[in-house]
Amino acid sequence: MPKSIDAATLKGWIRDGGELAILDAREDGEFGRSHLFWAVPCGLSKMEMRARSLLPRRDVRVVCVDGGEGYAGRLADYLAGMGCTDVSVLAGGTPGWIAAGYTAFSGVNVPSKAFGEWVEHHYGTPSVDPAELKAMMDSGTDMVVLDSRPMDEFHRMTIPTAVNVPGGELVYRIGEFVTRPDTTIVVNCAGRTRSILGAESLRSAGVPNKVVALRNGTMGWELAGFTCDRGRSDRYPERLPAGSEQAFTRADRFARKNGVRFITRAELDRLEGHRTTYLLDVRDPAEFAAGHLLGSRSAPGGQLVQATDQWVAVRGARIVLVDDTGVRARMTGGWLRELGGWEVYVLTDGLEGRLEQGGAVPEVPEAEAVRVPHVAPAELAALAAEGAAQVVDLARSIDFRDGHVPGALWGIRTRLARLADRLTGDRQIVVAAPVEAQARLAAAELQGFAKAPVKILAGGTKAWAAAGFPLAADRRDPADEDCADFYLRPYDRNSGVEEAMREYLSWEIDLVHEVAKDGDAPFGAWA
Repeated sequence: MPKSIDAATLKGWIRDGGELAILDAREDGEFGRSHLFWAVPCGLSKMEMRARSLLPRRDVRVVCVDGGEGYAGRLADYLAGMGCTDVSVLAGGTPGWIAAGYTAFSGVNVPSKAFGEWVEHHYGTPSVDPAELKAMMDSGTDMVVLDSRPMDEFHRMTIPTAVNVPGGELVYRIGEFVTRPDTTIVVNCAGRTRSILGAESLRSAGVPNKVVALRNGTMGWELAGFTCDRGRSDRYPERLPAGSEQAFTRADRFARKNGVRFITRAELDRLEGHRTTYLLDVRDPAEFAAGHLLGSRSAPGGQLVQATDQWVAVRGARIVLVDDTGVRARMTGGWLRELGGWEVYVLTDGLEGRLEQGGAVPEVPEAEAVRVPHVAPAELAALAAEGAAQVVDLARSIDFRDGHVPGALWGIRTRLARLADRLTGDRQIVVAAPVEAQARLAAAELQGFAKAPVKILAGGTKAWAAAGFPLAADRRDPADEDCADFYLRPYDRNSGVEEAMREYLSWEIDLVHEVAKDGDAPFGAWA
């Protein structure tokens, strides 16, 4: 049985410099309400898919936390069964942490968000407010607006005239957009921190043009009474960008200034093994799928810096970054060093020799052991037309809202028993999930209480849509208060959107003060 530790013990572990992972067993939406600064979400519904990648080394020190519900004990038991040998549970969970006088944080990706605010304070990153940017547009100012978010967020809403260039690509691709010294570069995101990091990346790399962040991003733009574009897909050209040699020189200088190390694959193999190591490919996911180093994971550079806890759980670990030309790995590595807490390397020959194709498939032996039949989309359509099938969809709540098999029920794995009274014995159950391992595990859960046969939709909802079958969409299903699996952004909400935007922006600005109160963020401390 995992041992229990108190808050003071955990606080000491955070500060002792040893390797440590703090995993929160709640779902992302629950996690976002209140959690420890360095806690990483590993909700029970996805623990089999996440735990192995978050914990490459099984003897690392791990502490499981929750909100006092008892989920942490379940996660700890799973980790012990997976082979982890040093697992503890925080007594009292996050409420116990607060009761001991320590600071808890709301929101998600908090260390990265707080780091962005620190960067603005530390470097004096200049910014313009929405009214200033609109005036620049109206006056015909020589400028480009670059949106530093992933394409899905850009597609949802963006500033007029903006082009999608995610943060990790900015220094690499700026030569495609700026050829004149008088062109002003404006970087935006949804709120604050990704635009700050994007603008400061260009400034710190030595791009000579005037570079500014759009203060408060698309939220600030709409709060100022301006209208965002929706549904656009304008993106950087997918080729070796103009000025790539100059970009390398700039990125190399930035990385070396921040203490990034450089290593070959042969040298990496010879490094002392008793150390958690993450091998992360910082290129665009499509480039990763076209060919990547065996054992690496796709972690686009801008997102890695801005949402580090999606890929890295262990403080004090070794992070090894891979790309093709060296620019994106160097820029990402430099920022990770400033964020602090890891030994960071760039792999100089990571894409030489034999490569693996396709997206990364998580290792989930528990799911592989589940035997459950599949149905093709056409077969499901025929069953649905006869009223003989009921679909249970495990997509993120925000994605389920955007599109699902008509009539599907949304659910969270490990909590599917809540659907029991809506599942009848006269219709077979078909599970749809973004990842088959998730569907298999859910099928086993459903088989434990459902009266009808359970099958899996081959390829999930994506395959259903690709086969030409219709999708249903409902922004209010599930309701905001039921989205335990996803921390809703202000513009995802169905009511109080403007108030939520203002609260979010105030939250980001105040993070610097909350982090100072907590005292455990080593931003810039490597120097």
